[in-house]
Amino acid sequence: MTTRTLETTEVQDWNIEAVELDAYLERIGHPLVAPTAEALSSLHEAHVRAIPFENLDVVLGKHPGLDLGVVADKLVHRRRGGYCFEHGLLFAAALERLGFTVHRRMARVQPHRSGLRTHMALAVHAEGTDYLADIGFGAGMMYPMPLRDGAEVDQAGWPHRIVRQGNLWALTKQQGDGWEVLHASDESPQRPVDYEVAHHYVSTHPRSPFTGQLVVMRLDHGVSRRLVGDELTVERANGETERTPVRPEQLGDVLRDLDLEPGPADLAGLRAHLS
Repeated sequence: MTTRTLETTEVQDWNIEAVELDAYLERIGHPLVAPTAEALSSLHEAHVRAIPFENLDVVLGKHPGLDLGVVADKLVHRRRGGYCFEHGLLFAAALERLGFTVHRRMARVQPHRSGLRTHMALAVHAEGTDYLADIGFGAGMMYPMPLRDGAEVDQAGWPHRIVRQGNLWALTKQQGDGWEVLHASDESPQRPVDYEVAHHYVSTHPRSPFTGQLVVMRLDHGVSRRLVGDELTVERANGETERTPVRPEQLGDVLRDLDLEPGPADLAGLRAHLS
């Protein structure tokens, strides 16, 4: 009788071969690289800049699920975006195929406000250091962050800091004179079913922030763009913020500007939801 270790089970369960590495690298515009810390940073940035954060399928009530082959087809081959579970599962598989060691994590969003453990983040080992990789937290992180208490990284113009709180790693963002806790995670190993359960809540529960409103987010250097419901917010690192209402007839143009172009039937459904 063969005994399977937790590590072996974890690797086999994630079905990383479902991701065509060459196609993924073409999607994000990145060359094949060795698993170095510098490569992790450039891959993280390339992924965030190429693949939108969006919940179109949730709003339309037809999310295809988290099977990695389905996720890769959607985000890579159909050039769509997704939310944290899709981004995280895809990025983790690509990193492992490149030779990185990846541990999938579950984070509690806004833990100081009784938030839920519904966010997927990654701990990635590269050249002797562990990093938080978080390509799916909306318009948030452009680069990985060392998992070291007090480590600070400028994220496209917005300072972020890692804070150790007991057994938790908290991601914080500078807001004015203070630091806001965005999410916190521990080192508990996760399995695919853990994300399936969280995904079911996030994509179907009436209290989920993603079921009742359209959410699309894009991050670039010095500028964050967020479409939430019927309002487009453009925030700049210098503090300037512009909010613009989006009418249903404007939605197609706004989505294209955010690097999304849904088909006619989907766009009609999204416009109906917006109205």
